[in-house]
Amino acid sequence: QVQLVESGGGSVQPGDSLRLSCTVSGVRMEDYAIGWFRQVPGKEREGVSCISSSEGTTYYADSVKGRFTIARDNAKNTVYLQMDSLKFDDTAVYYCAAEDLSWSSLSITYVCERGMDYWGQGIPVTVSS
Repeated sequence: QVQLVESGGGSVQPGDSLRLSCTVSGVRMEDYAIGWFRQVPGKEREGVSCISSSEGTTYYADSVKGRFTIARDNAKNTVYLQMDSLKFDDTAVYYCAAEDLSWSSLSITYVCERGMDYWGQGIPVTVSS
């Protein structure tokens, strides 16, 4: 069973940086696409950034392009989301998610926009002055 644990969230000021980590256990992480999603109460969940299992193809939402960077370290079973130049609008609960795409032809863009099969508990990120 896939287990996903997020860490690294917190409260920061606009312009600051944070790095979120998602530790994956219970499966071969190399087989899984991993993504970061976020949600604000009353709003739809947004796919922020995702990374494929094989070539490391990435997807970024337009709202975070140029500011966020996703990376995976399969040896450490961890995926990172480096968030720079944070804005008020980045305030949300961030969720790590995973889906086994090793047998699938689904694109990373598709799964990042519709959501993945397995989810972490979420971690809050607050950007305020």
